[in-house]
Amino acid sequence: MEVGYQFEPLHKEEITHSQLVRYAGASGDFNPIHTVVPFAESAGLGGVIAHGMLIMGFVGQAISQWFSTKDLVKFSTRFRAMTRPGEKITVQGSVVDETEDRWICQAEAVNDAGEVKVKSFFEIKKR
Repeated sequence: MEVGYQFEPLHKEEITHSQLVRYAGASGDFNPIHTVVPFAESAGLGGVIAHGMLIMGFVGQAISQWFSTKDLVKFSTRFRAMTRPGEKITVQGSVVDETEDRWICQAEAVNDAGEVKVKSFFEIKKR
């Protein structure tokens, strides 16, 4: 693997409202901006938004398909934009640098319009 190498993208199905309700139950994050449409609208969001950690989890899923999780050394994420029901997310990534013993990589979760939802950096131990 070399700097510039592009990983196989991970394509996720359309985000659904019921998925957000199920994620709220699984994660314990019951903030109504994620599940209650009238509440999210009254908060000025125009409807419910996906949990940022759900989208970050998609990035984690992609990393685990690209590498063995036992080789993951670092993983950080910056949240960039809200995700709404109806959006499809694709996680794409690449190797951006390397050291003697690690690959330094980046990944982005984007919607079909190319809007970046989260940007992550991670390091993988070379074998």
